[in-house]
Amino acid sequence: MKIDLQPSEEMIDTWTLIFLPTGGAKYNGKLAVTNKRLVYDAQFNVSTLADIYANSNMIKKPESNLLEISKSDITNVEVEKSFFAKKVIITVKGGNKFVFSYGMMNIDPVADAIRKN
Repeated sequence: MKIDLQPSEEMIDTWTLIFLPTGGAKYNGKLAVTNKRLVYDAQFNVSTLADIYANSNMIKKPESNLLEISKSDITNVEVEKSFFAKKVIITVKGGNKFVFSYGMMNIDPVADAIRKN
């Protein structure tokens, strides 16, 4: 996944994750985490993502399937673990929550990267 970095922005890492928006859908894609933002490249079922986030802090780039969350908008990062599902739950200003699942894989490095400035 290639994203255009902003001035003074540095890539931390990328992961292939499942995005779980409210409503029970699942979107497969890649999450890139930088020191300034999260960029999610939704690769499947992206036709409804713009509607789901019309009133959120997430930005839909019209020319692509990239969704962005500015780290300055993040108010909380939680980790939820069960045997079959490891998730990171991101809360942004306004109370919207974004859930990313890494399946049975360790989600801690993803959460640590999101928390890192």
